[in-house]
Amino acid sequence: MTSTMTSAIASTGLTKRFGSATVVDGLDLAVPTGSVYGFLGPNGSGKTTTIRMLLGLVLPSSGTHQLLGHDFASSGAMSLERVGALVEGPAFHPYLSGRANLARLDAADRTASARTATARIGEALDRVGLAAAARKRYRAYSLGMRQRLGIAAALLRPRDLLVLDEPTNGLDPQGTREVRALIDELSRGGTTVFLSSHLLSEIEHLCTEVGVMSVGRLVWQGSMAELRGRQRPVVRVDTGQPEAAERVLAEHDVGDLRRSDGAVHGTAGAALQPERLVAALVAAGVGVRGFRVEAPSLEEQFVGLTGEGFDVSG
Repeated sequence: MTSTMTSAIASTGLTKRFGSATVVDGLDLAVPTGSVYGFLGPNGSGKTTTIRMLLGLVLPSSGTHQLLGHDFASSGAMSLERVGALVEGPAFHPYLSGRANLARLDAADRTASARTATARIGEALDRVGLAAAARKRYRAYSLGMRQRLGIAAALLRPRDLLVLDEPTNGLDPQGTREVRALIDELSRGGTTVFLSSHLLSEIEHLCTEVGVMSVGRLVWQGSMAELRGRQRPVVRVDTGQPEAAERVLAEHDVGDLRRSDGAVHGTAGAALQPERLVAALVAAGVGVRGFRVEAPSLEEQFVGLTGEGFDVSG
């Protein structure tokens, strides 16, 4: 099994079948301790089922996994004491206030001290920006406020691992920025964050590691830097002389040449030197109206791995 000395989450062959349908197929996760791990995948790829198995909400059909160094099958309860989670949206008592809902959850935690409950609940509410709405009934909360309360519930105790399923769902731009800042703060404090999100910008800005799911399988896993480096940059030359430009580009380690919208595009090779290429184009008499070298976007990388566009309902 993947070493648990450096993994907050490690799984081997984790599989879930519902009847004859295999929803998660042989998953080998390795989530480094202290990382912010982005979990991506289109609709129906098995992300939420995976999260539910990791937390013991659904039993796997086969395979094993560990949380925070503990084998889940034999000592899952021990590891869950150090795990906070928000899965598939929060659910609370509608006629209780936000503070009262957190108090009920906190009282159900056998390891939590009653003496510090008030202070911990107040701190959790403050961290997610709900201190002013603490006495308001949950049924009067907006979707974004409900999402914040769910995150507050996950933060009632210090956590070594935080599992968040679409944490910014329903939040306005300001709320989204605040949650991102909170995740960054938790990560810098040593908490490992496992983040499932449909927002590619969120994954790109927050995450240090990425796992990509497609049809129940983990098709790629590694650091964000490795993901960005999977594909070569694209060279674009805006010119009215595409044939001459193509000849020069081909001589300077640019391949897969194609034309569109008054420009020539190509894939940069490892030896490409943009400054020399521009000089060569000018020396060859090619009129260069524009030149740029662009790294493939995260969306392009995602499509390359899964063969489909990103679906926000995943």
